[in-house]
Amino acid sequence: MDWEFDILYAIQSIRTPFLDKLMAFLSTLGNAGALWIVIGVVLCISKKYRRGGMQMLSAELLSFIVGNLIIKNMVDRLRPCQIDETVSLIVKIPFDSSFPSGHTLNGITAAVTLMFIDKRMGIPAIVLAVLIAFSRMYNFMHFPTDVLAGAVLGVVSAVFVNFLFKRAGKSEMTK
Repeated sequence: MDWEFDILYAIQSIRTPFLDKLMAFLSTLGNAGALWIVIGVVLCISKKYRRGGMQMLSAELLSFIVGNLIIKNMVDRLRPCQIDETVSLIVKIPFDSSFPSGHTLNGITAAVTLMFIDKRMGIPAIVLAVLIAFSRMYNFMHFPTDVLAGAVLGVVSAVFVNFLFKRAGKSEMTK
């Protein structure tokens, strides 16, 4: 765990008032996956993107169940700010445990799914998801491995649901 704190302390060394505001804002954008859920719902409104919206919401649901309900409760890891209370915080400490990062999980799941749907939406979503993930380390809420685990699980969830939707689409075409 020492190497993870080394990374977090290195990130702390770049703090500025501007970055504090930006990183707090980015973390807030990722709270509860609300931004990504809203995007999924908006996609469902459009006939052109309805299937993609359903795919995105399905992937988000899968990642929430596996990451937030199962893995977080099994691992029950303390957050960096709960171990080293000397770092001044700019966001509130969430009530759940640290591993995996839910902000990262939600963002990467949604962004990778958007890449499958339409790269013009997916590329900016990937950039935003990565910035939100970084903000969680900047804000001293997550260890690097929390963020990495959230990203990996997010990719796996998005790829798995994409596979299921493609397979379901092929079976519909053969009817």
